[in-house]
Amino acid sequence: MKRLVFAVTNDLNYDQRMIRICTSLAEAGYAVTLIGRRWTGSPALVPRPFQQKRLSCFFRTGKLSYLEYNLRLFFCLLFIKTDGVCAIDLDTILPFYFISRLKSIPRVYDAHELFCEMKEVVTRPMVYKIWKWVERFTVPKFKHGYTVNDAIAREFHRLYQVNYEVVRNVPVLHPITIPDKPEKYILYQGAVNEGRSFETLIPAMKWVNARLVICGDGNFMSQANKLVKENGLAGKVVFKGKVLPAVLQKYTLKAWVGVTLFENNGMNNYHSLGNRFFDYMHAGIPQLCVNYPAYKEINNKYNIAVLIDDLRSETLAERLNELLNNKNLYNQLQQNCKQAREAINWQQEEKKLLAFYKNIF
Repeated sequence: MKRLVFAVTNDLNYDQRMIRICTSLAEAGYAVTLIGRRWTGSPALVPRPFQQKRLSCFFRTGKLSYLEYNLRLFFCLLFIKTDGVCAIDLDTILPFYFISRLKSIPRVYDAHELFCEMKEVVTRPMVYKIWKWVERFTVPKFKHGYTVNDAIAREFHRLYQVNYEVVRNVPVLHPITIPDKPEKYILYQGAVNEGRSFETLIPAMKWVNARLVICGDGNFMSQANKLVKENGLAGKVVFKGKVLPAVLQKYTLKAWVGVTLFENNGMNNYHSLGNRFFDYMHAGIPQLCVNYPAYKEINNKYNIAVLIDDLRSETLAERLNELLNNKNLYNQLQQNCKQAREAINWQQEEKKLLAFYKNIF
């Protein structure tokens, strides 16, 4: 039985992509360990078919937080027997590189995004410089890797001449029944971070006759709460905080409309393929989505969303109201979601994942 170790910097209970990946590998016969971070208020770990470990850190934010976590991760890895390691995004890559060299074992890079092109990185010159050095030093040395869409894979090849596979971040296909929806609420699920268009989405709700429910947490929470107060939207914009995946699925299934919005302020957002895009589709709910290449390619084939080029509040409100009130459009998009989920699901992506690891060993 081959042993694999993965690590992330977030709370293991909420990382749906890693839960899917580690479950698939464990059920395929690998001994899998997923390492994450213990945060203040972290709930007890949900039992999974793989080993889970949390690292406690003294520093909570900033450069020292990343440095401490990476040092703790390195020493943790020293004492774990494993046949291969996989770094999840750039913020865990250094310990895995040095451990794989030290133990002479295969190393894999799972790039969920173009890390250095995230708004919170690319808009801070010193932070960008540090992470770009890490990327240039490590990524060319990870010949095995995969990412979430073709555009990001092409960018890695352009920059570092590595050929990464694509394993999309899509839900497991389960039978669903669309429930009665007495309230037509709009749902945003995912990280409440910079670059997600909250500056225009929240004010847009002044002209939309529905509540906006936000399930998630992140570095833009204080600003988002301030926007709600400034626009007099208390009670109309509701923050649920971090929600466990099983509970989140219920919110998604009962929602009327989903939103997938990113500012076009860097390659990471422009070439994104957010997992919420697929979560809404699998729940059979139409969505308002940015008209960026990866989304446009899928929507051209399946027509599951209203795509938008303009992120002004007035335009967002207009298109959201269209999804709330145009029954013919809504019903057509909903039926298309039901068909698309049969073609785009984890059962299909899992085959690529298992073939990837079989090839390594």
